Amino acid sequence: MTTTIDDTKVPTPRTAVLDEAHLGDIKGALGTIKLDDTAPRTGLSAKLKTLLAIVGPGLIVMVGDNDAGAFSTYGNAGQNYGTSLLWTLLLLVPVLYVNQEMVLRLGAVTGVGHARLILERFGKFWGAFSVIDLFLLNALTLVTEFIGITLAAGYLGLPKAGSVVLAAAIIIASAFTGSFQRFERIAVALCAGSLLLIPIYFLVHPKTSQMAHDFVVPNMPGGTGQLATVMLLIISIVGTTVAPWQLFFQQSYVIDKRITPRFMKYEKVDLWIGIVIVIVGAAAMMGFTAAAFAGTDGFGNFSDAGAVAKGLADHSGKLVGVLFAIALLDASIIGAFAVSLSTAYAIGDVFGMKHSLHRGVGGAKGFYAIYAGIVAAAAAIVLVADDHTLGLLTQGVQVLAGVLLPSASVFLLLLCNDKQVLGPWSNGPKTNAFTSAVVGVLVTLSIILTASVLFPDISSQAILDIMAGCGVVGVLAAGFAFTRRRTATAEDPIDRTGRDDWRMPPLETLTRPVMSTGRKIGMGALRTYLLIAMILVVIKLVQTALGH
Repeated sequence: MTTTIDDTKVPTPRTAVLDEAHLGDIKGALGTIKLDDTAPRTGLSAKLKTLLAIVGPGLIVMVGDNDAGAFSTYGNAGQNYGTSLLWTLLLLVPVLYVNQEMVLRLGAVTGVGHARLILERFGKFWGAFSVIDLFLLNALTLVTEFIGITLAAGYLGLPKAGSVVLAAAIIIASAFTGSFQRFERIAVALCAGSLLLIPIYFLVHPKTSQMAHDFVVPNMPGGTGQLATVMLLIISIVGTTVAPWQLFFQQSYVIDKRITPRFMKYEKVDLWIGIVIVIVGAAAMMGFTAAAFAGTDGFGNFSDAGAVAKGLADHSGKLVGVLFAIALLDASIIGAFAVSLSTAYAIGDVFGMKHSLHRGVGGAKGFYAIYAGIVAAAAAIVLVADDHTLGLLTQGVQVLAGVLLPSASVFLLLLCNDKQVLGPWSNGPKTNAFTSAVVGVLVTLSIILTASVLFPDISSQAILDIMAGCGVVGVLAAGFAFTRRRTATAEDPIDRTGRDDWRMPPLETLTRPVMSTGRKIGMGALRTYLLIAMILVVIKLVQTALGH
């Protein structure tokens, strides 16, 4: 039996893939790989052509991460603290890779989106929490993308309403072509636009030696008196660099591009290309913003990305300001692409709707309606809300992303240890140890954030005590886990043979994992705490907006 998709006849074996449009030729922005092309890639030319066809998911998810919120956060760091927080980017490189490599494996091996896997493997309760979290955070993030559009348009002298409406129309129309390949070509072209940050860097010419030093030597600027403020900014950097929507987006996009385990190594290269671009861009923004405001009245008084453009123009000329505004506009649009698709993919996955860019609007009405609806709603909010509220929202969304990331990382870790789901692609002990440590650090940062919201005048000593306490708990937990592994009956080693052709069986054939009482209590406690922390952050933002 065969099914015809995009004029390609493909077999329809019994697999876990939920949408038949996710089977067929790989049609990327820079090349195509036929479904029946199983020849080994032996020469350099063949490998390069394969890589070009695969490039897309890792590149888009990473460049989309340097969006309007990132421009605000990195600009804030550079304008208020110079390059002293560059070291945070270096620490986030392995976090970015490990998190995104895990969802890459999940997508290529299972053919099922992240939200649907959580729903099926952990039940409706946890699935509902994950999707609701994603939807709310993505909706707010999408608003910040349109805020970035208004700031860029304002600096360039373009009308606010017209710019927002035109941008929304472009974002919607780009996905409504009914062609995955056309959409990816537009997205990759926008990714290339992010490289504008590099000439801006050289035109402003910050001190490279100082940046190199601060990139590898940790420093907490401002001393203990500003520790609380600096910690909040660090949490924002984490939230804007490693955002929950990235997990849902890349897994579904890999599936929609029809990438299978056979091309895993090429997709990992794609991911590394994206990571390099996002880190270089982030470092460049911190560097040239620090140089532009050093020694001026604006140093330490960050307001928004529009003011950064003006400061760059005052320091290095009008051209630099214009280039930065164009880069901000480009970043906001690619960010809106990714966040909107992440939401539409997840909701389509959970509710069993057809959800693929390979389908025309008529073949996936619900999927496209969700995509267009959230874009239109975000644009409308930006047009009616006042500038002060929108400015607070831009900062608050990054903090919220940092708060919710531990929960997303926990589910990711559990799924990647589910042998029914990943089989020979399941996590090894080193990946588990690293990811567990990352979750511990994220929870610590979240606790510090919550404490600073509850107690605005919290002392630096109290923050250090929280970090020390969490460190002790983390060491005890790691010791317990290590001892348990040593004393427990040895598990069967993971057989990695033949994994290039291994795919997850249909979901209905899998038995749901039985969660231990300890794991239920731990997950419930984490979920409750993160929910409280999220509510407190929202309350704080509302109070600030109202001037209380």
